[in-house]
Amino acid sequence: MTLKTREIDDLILLRADGTPTYMLAVVVDDHDMGVSHVIRGDDHFRNTFRQLPIYQAMGWHVPEFAHVPMIHGSDGAKLSKRHGALSTLAYQDMGYLPEAMNSYLVRLGWSHGDQEVFTMEEAAAVFDLDGINKAPGRLDLEKLGDVNAHFIRSIDETRLLALLGPEIEKLSPLTSVLTERVQHAIATLKERGQTLPELAESCRFLWDSNAENLNKKARKALREDGIKRLSGLREALDAADSWTIEALQGVLDTYCAAHTLSMGQVGPPLRAALTGGLPAPDLAPVMYWLGRDEVLARIDNHLPALGGLREWNMHEG
Repeated sequence: MTLKTREIDDLILLRADGTPTYMLAVVVDDHDMGVSHVIRGDDHFRNTFRQLPIYQAMGWHVPEFAHVPMIHGSDGAKLSKRHGALSTLAYQDMGYLPEAMNSYLVRLGWSHGDQEVFTMEEAAAVFDLDGINKAPGRLDLEKLGDVNAHFIRSIDETRLLALLGPEIEKLSPLTSVLTERVQHAIATLKERGQTLPELAESCRFLWDSNAENLNKKARKALREDGIKRLSGLREALDAADSWTIEALQGVLDTYCAAHTLSMGQVGPPLRAALTGGLPAPDLAPVMYWLGRDEVLARIDNHLPALGGLREWNMHEG
């Protein structure tokens, strides 16, 4: 890239008090540090042409210079607060992982074939300046979410649990019982959130049956037929010899076969009783994670008292 010399203005190297300006200090600092490559935003393009004569006048080696396009908002305008968070700490607070931010940012102004997601080691092995894009990158929070979801799924579960804990604490006290439930469920639930707050929210059914805030679908599932099936299923679950995912799925299948019912008839009232309409995975894992006592208690919360089914139905209208 070239620039006509007449386009470069005279620059001040020292202030009146003798302290150096940025234009001089950055050159001296880079020389003393043995910097070989200067890679910075293309808003420094003219500064580079101001600094080159200083290197030449001092007889110093001139580093390789490269200018990376600026990051713009999704609308193509210069990035500003209205486009979202600007501080890396703000992105951390929003639940993005460091490796996800690194991977997203390295691809925002550079490319290597069709690979979309990079670890730092992978990027370091193949990075070259020729892959830097000329056009400004555009901040796309949806794409960042996809990248973050990839790393949430792939990082060590022990670390994920440590990161997730503070997010759950914002929603519910993280008791030892809840911690154990989350530990059992995390391998499945980590697929259900793009950020740590989203992932914590997807765990809500582990501590909240949502019984006081049933959605329309859950209320419909808990009408008379659903309650009758739920009552019979409760007896079968209470009698279960084993409380594993496989055994619980067997109880559901056996109950359906014995009463000539489909899972489409049995599953909705059971799901409504356990989660109150909150998003949750398959029923057998959900029951396993919650534990026998919690499952039976949540079901009991929706069953009418002794012989009170007719009264309950009148109340439901």
